[in-house]
Amino acid sequence: MHSVAVLAFDGISPFHLSVPTLVFGRIGADGDPSTPYEVVVCAEQPGILSTPSGFDIHVKHGLDVFDNAGTIVIPSWIRGTGISPRLHAALYRAHANGARIVGLCLGAWAVAASGLADGREITTHWASADDLARAYPAVRVRADTLWSDLGDIITSAGVAAALDCCLHLVRHDLGSRAATDLARALVTAPHRSGSQAQYIPVAVPDAADDDPIEHAMLWARAHLGDAIDLDRWAAVALMSRRTFTRRFRDRTGTSPQQWLLLQRTDRARLLLETTDDTMDRIAADTGFGTAVSLRHHFHRILGTSPAAHRAMFRRASVA
Repeated sequence: MHSVAVLAFDGISPFHLSVPTLVFGRIGADGDPSTPYEVVVCAEQPGILSTPSGFDIHVKHGLDVFDNAGTIVIPSWIRGTGISPRLHAALYRAHANGARIVGLCLGAWAVAASGLADGREITTHWASADDLARAYPAVRVRADTLWSDLGDIITSAGVAAALDCCLHLVRHDLGSRAATDLARALVTAPHRSGSQAQYIPVAVPDAADDDPIEHAMLWARAHLGDAIDLDRWAAVALMSRRTFTRRFRDRTGTSPQQWLLLQRTDRARLLLETTDDTMDRIAADTGFGTAVSLRHHFHRILGTSPAAHRAMFRRASVA
């Protein structure tokens, strides 16, 4: 069982606290004893903590739960403040023991204050990024991505991006099927790439039928195994190639080609986890064409080979 310690503090927003407890705690819901996560909420000073929402919360556990945690989540923080020496020491000790440290939204402030991300890149809410960068110049701060995964340090933008980040960790730990099923239960998007822009300055039409880019995205997902030419794809949206490319980037924050590549990679990941299909068959079904192309793009995007990914989830299913 993977222990997830979620750090609360006096004045924390209940919504931010609920994100990791809902995502990781919902795995194995309905009394399933095989749940792979054990979620424990803790605080530097256990007891009654206030919230800005008109009610208090009672936290029973202290920082000692960090000692056995595989993941430590800081779901928010007080903007512009550092961390205490006690919390600093607890984070360093847990990190040295192999725990991954996750800072969601303003939780990136605590991550930066710990020094664990010095010389590295983290993500936070766009409205806080400039202040964070000035406060901790040893850290490179990104305000243009949803989340960043360095392996041992994971950070994200706020609100919906925090959900995306936690689902990404479930996907990493348990595979695409588990993450997709959980997203369906939570009624949220099953996968948004961490490289996607935080802020898209174009409103989405109220009705999906009136959104030609959404229609084109649905069409592409249904034809991932086909050779999707950009001109043909633009024609589905009844647009010129140039207009389609511009509108697509406005709508998603990325290019059509990059979005399509991520969709194909994610489909290949699901097939590797859930079928015994050969690499050639998976490459054909996902539009990569050849196993060589599949291996190249899979490794470039996910940092591992298709065979290694399949083997990892076969070992996990046996365990």
